Amino acid sequence: MKILIFHGYLLRGTGSNIYNANLAQALAGLGHDVHLLCQDRDAEKLDWVTGIGSWGESGLAVEPLREPDGEGSVTVYRPPIGALLPVYVEDPYEGFEARAFPRLSDEEIEHYIHVNVASVRDVLDLTGGHDAALANHLIMGPVIFARAGVRPYAVKNHGSDLEYTVKPHPRFVPYAREGLEPAAAVLVGSFHTAASLWEAIPDLDIESRTGMGPPGVDTGEFHSIEADRAAGQLLDLAEAIGNAPPSPVFGRDEDEAVTALKEYAASAGPRVVFVGKLIVSKGVDLLVAAWPIVHTVNPDARLMLIGFGAYEIGLRALVSAIGQGDLEAMGHIVAEGRGLEGDEPGRLKYLSAFLENLPLGYREAAIASAGSISFAGRLEHDEVAKVLPASDAMVVPSTFPEAFGMVAAEAAACGVLPVCAEHSGLAEVTRTLSNEVPAAKGLTGFRLGPDSVIDLAAKVNGWLALEPSERVDIGREIAATADRNWSWRGVAVDVISASAGDVRPVTPP
Repeated sequence: MKILIFHGYLLRGTGSNIYNANLAQALAGLGHDVHLLCQDRDAEKLDWVTGIGSWGESGLAVEPLREPDGEGSVTVYRPPIGALLPVYVEDPYEGFEARAFPRLSDEEIEHYIHVNVASVRDVLDLTGGHDAALANHLIMGPVIFARAGVRPYAVKNHGSDLEYTVKPHPRFVPYAREGLEPAAAVLVGSFHTAASLWEAIPDLDIESRTGMGPPGVDTGEFHSIEADRAAGQLLDLAEAIGNAPPSPVFGRDEDEAVTALKEYAASAGPRVVFVGKLIVSKGVDLLVAAWPIVHTVNPDARLMLIGFGAYEIGLRALVSAIGQGDLEAMGHIVAEGRGLEGDEPGRLKYLSAFLENLPLGYREAAIASAGSISFAGRLEHDEVAKVLPASDAMVVPSTFPEAFGMVAAEAAACGVLPVCAEHSGLAEVTRTLSNEVPAAKGLTGFRLGPDSVIDLAAKVNGWLALEPSERVDIGREIAATADRNWSWRGVAVDVISASAGDVRPVTPP
């Protein structure tokens, strides 16, 4: 089959990028020819990309790169959109001016759609059509397919498109509606996301066309390792990063990453990790506030924060204030809230509630925990796959709705307990783990509210209090559960079926 995919962004780095990279490989692995439109300027460096399509004076031409490993292939096309890249959350993209959709003029939006519509038509003319198609994000992939005359196609709602752009900015609802109306199906990662979509775009009669389509886990890459290999694997990764040329994507401080990995490897106690954007919505402030409570019970433990984002400066200030026991500085940071990531100032309500009722001895515990938190910056997806199995727990403390707990599922595949905020798609991941691994029940989730920080620390401490051998046994069951429930081959099959209108029903948990 010929599979057409519109993504519009990169093929490495963050959630939807990883989704499309793995989906394309899984489809090719099933013997299909994938034609993927995106904006990854280094796609030819990916060893699974077999050809690159570019637009020049003579129009679209494809340059073969390498022979496919099997019967399937992946050709990447980069539409000539220019330097302006519309995004949902503003992050640096080398070679682009990344600007959030709400900050674009109507003319800029229509130009972006027009160029991509023409590019999709060129690809279809070159390939002779398609057998199945997937448009990523509610905007603007589906409306591009709709205007280009692509039929049939499915839509993948990743969550950030809906929560960060469509819902808070009704200006974009007509674009989403135009793209969804002709779609054969809409794939979501959780019932929570489906319900949010139906509420945001009512009277479209898409409930029956909405199906389950969570991301998958590469269980060949994300897997458990023996405990005695953990430190060595982290040190090997640190050496590889230190010796590699600077990464062109998003940019990172290699020296900081190497230092963080070495500190993490040297831990004499448990290792706890966070992987995600360093933005207020990811709740990482709750984790660093809870860390002194975890550290008091596990004085040799280390916490490593992997990620980048607009709140990084504010978060570093919070970590510094905690390590100094400076409650007044913590209060100022909490009061400023999202203002420290460039938004309107607004008090962080969960952390504020914690500061108003600090547990006895917290200031002393905070000072004692100084130096036990490391910032690694951005790591590539395959690098994260080396860190997770060398960890004892992962915390996913998002305070904003998540379409699916991708990082939680990846941690589970490594036999590592994910401790997640109990809401949206995260709760559906942890519910699956709790249902299938009874020994993990009660440890995988904490509720958002005035006691969030205390509850988070209690769940991590409860897990680390188990004997290491018991954690290993439970970890094996967690990994087996992840393998059963989340695999990329299954995701690929679901996408093909959804393009024909056949979906797995979305049912309330």
